[in-house]
Amino acid sequence: MLLLHTPANRIERVPSNPRPSSKTPASNRLPPTSTTQRPGRDMTRPLPAGLSWTTLIVFAATLGVSYVALALPWWLPVVYVAMSIVTFVSYGIDKAAAPRARRRVSERTLLVLGLLAGWPGALLAQQLFRHKTRKRSFRRKFWLSIVVNVVALVILVFLLSPVIR
Repeated sequence: MLLLHTPANRIERVPSNPRPSSKTPASNRLPPTSTTQRPGRDMTRPLPAGLSWTTLIVFAATLGVSYVALALPWWLPVVYVAMSIVTFVSYGIDKAAAPRARRRVSERTLLVLGLLAGWPGALLAQQLFRHKTRKRSFRRKFWLSIVVNVVALVILVFLLSPVIR
């Protein structure tokens, strides 16, 4: 219970997390609790945005140069673009559902989409939507999935490129 002082110097008891209804006056509605206020959350400051943008730019440039210089198959960059779009949309759906208490996209799904070549879209969505940038445990798994994906891509490039063989 919260005690609120009203303009008439009366004290009113209000539930700590009231659900606003059409009958509740706007002046008595409390804002939803922020995730940073919940105890036990694994929240930290986001990584610098420059890290994400630099990673995206370096990856896109490297993939583009490798595609041309190493005669990679046409479908390789297409897979990254398609999976990035799917992942970007998934982050957007999750971000839209978060404040409305609707069904969310699971972190596991977001991580798997990133691992399956969608991480460039995930980085873009994280920066544009300011979503999934503060939870330390998610960030660690996410950046690990990027490393695993890039290592797998390097191995695939060595196997597919006729120039390297």
